[in-house]
Amino acid sequence: MNTISRIACGGAVAALAVLAGCEGRPSLFPNSDPALNKTSTQFAADAARRFPYPADAPHPGNADGRASIDHMFAQLQILNSDNTDWSNIDIWVNKTYVCHIPRIPKGKEKVETLNYGMFYDEKGRSFDTNGGENPMKQVEVYRDGKVFNIPLVLAD
Repeated sequence: MNTISRIACGGAVAALAVLAGCEGRPSLFPNSDPALNKTSTQFAADAARRFPYPADAPHPGNADGRASIDHMFAQLQILNSDNTDWSNIDIWVNKTYVCHIPRIPKGKEKVETLNYGMFYDEKGRSFDTNGGENPMKQVEVYRDGKVFNIPLVLAD
């Protein structure tokens, strides 16, 4: 086997090892928040416990924050501009898909990045824009017994 063949073979093996390491994960790279490094199965099971959508909860208006959609990387970035941490919250997309977040720090300390594959509906299907047929229209945070709308923008 010549040197070029060995390099190509070694590269292929390395690529397969990387892909095998993310098997069952909602994204190729681990989330920067250790509390969100779960398998897809764990996200789906956690989401199933959060249904139904809390339609009867008070809806006082907008949260002091922002949700930024990045379709290229299939990510939603949430910024908490409030002066208090958001703890033990559920992020809802289109009133159908949910992801539980232990904490988003206050006052723009950190942007929480969530992959679309972290959001699940009550039937265990992860969020997918389906080529634009299922756009992300609304993002809400359920916290302290209330549902707040998070203003939505497209990523730069």
